[in-house]
Amino acid sequence: MDNFYYFLLIFDYFAVFYFFLVNGTYIFLNFKAFFSIKNYWSSIEILDFENPFQSEFYKPVSIIIPAYNEELTIVDNIISILALKYPEFEVVVVNDGSKDGTIAELKDKFNLVESSRNYRKDINTQPVKMVYDSLDYPSLVVVDKENGGKADALNAGINVAQFPLVCNVDADSLIDDQALLKIVEPFSRDWRVIAAGGTIRVANDCDIRGGQVKKVNLSKKPIVRFQVLEYLRAFLFGRVGWAAVESLLIISGAFGVFKRKHLLKVNGYSTKTVGEDMELVLKLNKHMRKSDRDYKVLFYPDPVCWTQVPEDYGTLSSQRRRWQRGLGQSLMMNKELFFNKDYGLLGMFSYPFYFFVELLGPIIETLGYLSIFLTVIIRGGVNEVVILFFITAILMGVLLSIISLFFEEMTFHKYSKLSDKLTLVFYAFLENFGYRQLHTIWRLRGLFDYFSKKESWGSQKRKRFD
Repeated sequence: MDNFYYFLLIFDYFAVFYFFLVNGTYIFLNFKAFFSIKNYWSSIEILDFENPFQSEFYKPVSIIIPAYNEELTIVDNIISILALKYPEFEVVVVNDGSKDGTIAELKDKFNLVESSRNYRKDINTQPVKMVYDSLDYPSLVVVDKENGGKADALNAGINVAQFPLVCNVDADSLIDDQALLKIVEPFSRDWRVIAAGGTIRVANDCDIRGGQVKKVNLSKKPIVRFQVLEYLRAFLFGRVGWAAVESLLIISGAFGVFKRKHLLKVNGYSTKTVGEDMELVLKLNKHMRKSDRDYKVLFYPDPVCWTQVPEDYGTLSSQRRRWQRGLGQSLMMNKELFFNKDYGLLGMFSYPFYFFVELLGPIIETLGYLSIFLTVIIRGGVNEVVILFFITAILMGVLLSIISLFFEEMTFHKYSKLSDKLTLVFYAFLENFGYRQLHTIWRLRGLFDYFSKKESWGSQKRKRFD
């Protein structure tokens, strides 16, 4: 029994060290994100986003919306996109063999007719049945194709796209009217920029009219509130921090902009992973490094895309398991980055961190919680290692969420009600006692799904935007 206890003690200290290292890295990213957001906020004050048509430097953009069984949200989504303040753009909707009334809804609402536009096969995709133009909206084109998955639909959109920049937007998402102006601006200013991502926010229970979020409301559902905190952490310090050290590995598939010519050079999105958004960014990084080209992959906290998040634990579990599986697939498909000094910080720091923490983390975290639990039982109480574990795993986690809320209050003020802010502070504590552990279990199951080569995409329950 003594040997087992000492083994537990050793693992306890390892778990403490692990959580300290992980959360310490996140705090470092917070530090970098703080100055990055501060600099960004200063720079946009001199830009005139209210008069975009006075600038001749904005490049035209093709906005691609992949859609599969999206009849409940697709019309609001397209209306939101068509209302964007931008000098020149087209909207390419790709119906990926939907089994519901998506294509019928599009034909009814947008007066579609057969297009004379040629479909170029720059990237191989599933067969395209028809390309449509809208009689009411000249900038709208709809591609109706056989089902091939989201990546295949995006590749079909890239084939149809006529402009040098490509912006990908999910069909269950809405974009702020100035978001495109803000995210495209660096492409016009700096030739080295090949990709840029924007922030994703939770749209559930917000006041939405005319395809725009008019008032940000905090949902009353605990599961949604937990996700609000997750999204704040992931984007306000996670993506901003990684971009600040030039090691950004992912641009959300819900809202990102790329130079089309580079997408063609890497053969677009991979259809061999459910994490196609991350795999693309990894692939672009590899391509540009091998080409010995100076380039930038950026992330901006202000261009905002609003998305619906799951409102039941079954759907959320399926989503997080899929994300974890996609992470494993994306990392393994680009494993040459692993501790490869030729890729700089990307290979020596960012990729290994994602491998050991984001991919394998659920195993270490689960064993850590179990080890601490057994230590308390065997010891018959709390000792110093249990206290250290609580500080590194729980209190530092709370600190990270509080810092994200501070960033939100310091800059964007999306949640104007004091009650909403206090509620989020309360949930920053609450999520560490049950929800975070549940999330670890979902990620662990996603890891098992990856090793067992599970192929299912899972399902997402949609509802109309209010």
